[in-house]
Amino acid sequence: MITESEARALAAGKHPDPFRVLGPSEDGLVVLIPGAQKVWAVNSTDQSELTQLWGDLPVFSGQLLPYYKLRIQWVSGWVDEREDPYRFSPVLGAVDEYLVGEGRHESLWTTLGSHPMTHEGVQGVHFAVWAPNARRVSVVGAFNHWNGIAHPMRPRGSSGIWELFIPGLGEGEIYKYEILGAHDQVLPLKADPVAIGAQLPPETASVVRSLGHYKWSDEQWLATRSQAQALDAPVSIYEVHLESWRKEGWQNLIDYVADLGFTHIEVLPITEHPFGGSWGYQPVGMYAPTSRLGTPEDFQAFVDCAHQRGLGVLADWVPGHFPTDAHGLGEFDGTALYEHQNPQEGFHPDWNTLIYNYGRPEVAGHLRSNALYWLQEYHLDGLRVDAVASIIHRDYSREPGQWVPNKDGGNENYEAIDFIQSTNDAIARTVEGAMMVAEESTTFPGVTRETQHGGLGFDYKWNMGWMNDSLKYFGLDPIYRKHHSNLLTFGFTYLFSERFMLPISHDEVVHGKGSLYGRMPGDHAAKLGNLKAFLAYMWAYPGKKLLFMGQEFGQPREWDYRGELQWDILTDPGHAGVLELVRDLNALYRNQPALHRREMTPEGFQWLLVDSIDEQVYAWLRRGALGDPHIVVVMNLTPVEREGFRVPFPLAGRWVEALNTDSSHYHGGNRGHDGAIETEPVPMSNEAQSALLTLPPLSVIYFVEDQS
Repeated sequence: MITESEARALAAGKHPDPFRVLGPSEDGLVVLIPGAQKVWAVNSTDQSELTQLWGDLPVFSGQLLPYYKLRIQWVSGWVDEREDPYRFSPVLGAVDEYLVGEGRHESLWTTLGSHPMTHEGVQGVHFAVWAPNARRVSVVGAFNHWNGIAHPMRPRGSSGIWELFIPGLGEGEIYKYEILGAHDQVLPLKADPVAIGAQLPPETASVVRSLGHYKWSDEQWLATRSQAQALDAPVSIYEVHLESWRKEGWQNLIDYVADLGFTHIEVLPITEHPFGGSWGYQPVGMYAPTSRLGTPEDFQAFVDCAHQRGLGVLADWVPGHFPTDAHGLGEFDGTALYEHQNPQEGFHPDWNTLIYNYGRPEVAGHLRSNALYWLQEYHLDGLRVDAVASIIHRDYSREPGQWVPNKDGGNENYEAIDFIQSTNDAIARTVEGAMMVAEESTTFPGVTRETQHGGLGFDYKWNMGWMNDSLKYFGLDPIYRKHHSNLLTFGFTYLFSERFMLPISHDEVVHGKGSLYGRMPGDHAAKLGNLKAFLAYMWAYPGKKLLFMGQEFGQPREWDYRGELQWDILTDPGHAGVLELVRDLNALYRNQPALHRREMTPEGFQWLLVDSIDEQVYAWLRRGALGDPHIVVVMNLTPVEREGFRVPFPLAGRWVEALNTDSSHYHGGNRGHDGAIETEPVPMSNEAQSALLTLPPLSVIYFVEDQS
């Protein structure tokens, strides 16, 4: 039934195909059980003791009984019965193998990974992993004392997939893979790349989890999501690091965000990651919600509850790189499998991480399926793709001679661009209404252009130029601002070249940059005035909004992922006023069509006053669709009050002061206008009407056309 050389290969963990010799055959039964003293094949009526072969090898053979189980007497004397994993037929079929190999399996998580199931009438767990260059792959865990000899897997031909059904295991089982690599070396134990569950760091094993148990109640949200996330809809995003929002957790987060009038929550990466200080941006378990936040069902419940409150949920997604931790993807089967072998292509000098080989179909398919996984299984409403510039540029953060040009000698990563385009196409085709957002920091053209026209196919691009220029301008002492007006005005020259989102993200309040409040010049009162003016300027500027947690009330301290937000600062009426301002800005943004209906098109914006350089007073018009009330925004970005300052208006009549950042409601000086102003037929700039205004220091005022 088995030769000595094959038995010794099994005992040494070097047999290339254990199913060829293990299990039942016409000649009898062969089993491999390290640690067994005696083994019997038993059924309801008979038993047959198996013979241990060639001395102390853990290989036993003997008579095959129908419908058998294995009775095992261990060296400790303990006896138990179990099913023989090697009597079961394969679970995966030829179609799965083909689609994985082609990189076109769009539900990879249903094929690879670990899955509790009933197979041939027996309950257990099916394991499957892609490791094409491995010489042997075994499932290890507490169930086999982490012994890589005990459960070698079945190779599935040229597909590179290994699989094994282990009866008797179930939900919650902890496991890894032991891999004999391409060069005949046993690698450090690897976590499952497609595991749905993971241990709580610093532990690194995978955990058997299954999806499909959670009962969703968000049908109404999903039915209207396309409208809620349309280009002409108000989108105001609260970005949050769930672990440091509050120490007691994020249970009250949904109510808080909904009360402030945001339309969406965006969570920093929720994929499993070994180092908490990476905030999730160095992920290992791309299919596993981090166990720091609970189980997969806990995260599903979070998304469901947000949807029931009318909030969308986005997640940051990191397909650009992965860490070098030994249990991760690096040299997964003893070769550069997921990454490039050449460090000039496969190593990130900025982050000491490895870069995916997007030109390998299985790798691109792994990531593409992962994007679909989060959108489909967790009902996420979109993904913000991290560091797109580093993905699509071969020379990103590299000096000449340190990178490999493409076939045409350029710096574009053609394979990565194809991966991004195909991923956005797959999402648009399969997940109705999903929103894809790019963090792309260069002038790469067509980020939000449709893929059929050569673009990357994103819905929105983070406006990093606006962010950098605006923060630099508002960080200046007002006395110098007139010399840097271009920081405010230059962004309008490219404003409609892409569909933009305005981000004040976590990246702007870490690594010594200070908080948004801390960036503002002056004493406490001046900082609050500048901060309120900045926020009102941001909400008046065309583009979807994103604000990182803590900035909505002007947290003084730089964000620290190990703590929580400075909630006690809200006892200060000035900081409480900032919070009230954000609430009112969101309400105005949602309720006034002129602020969102045409924010992606040039027709929605018009300068009214841009040349009042010495005074640093700016004004612009926001338009909605025909018949929507117009909105005029006037900003005084100096600490000097301007009385009787004439500003052009596009239409004659009464204009209601809908928001004034100097209002006492926001702990301001309450200077401005008593509810409304009337225009005069005094031409100014290109307008026939104008009005004399009182402009409080460091203020922004929104005037809404009175159509009554």
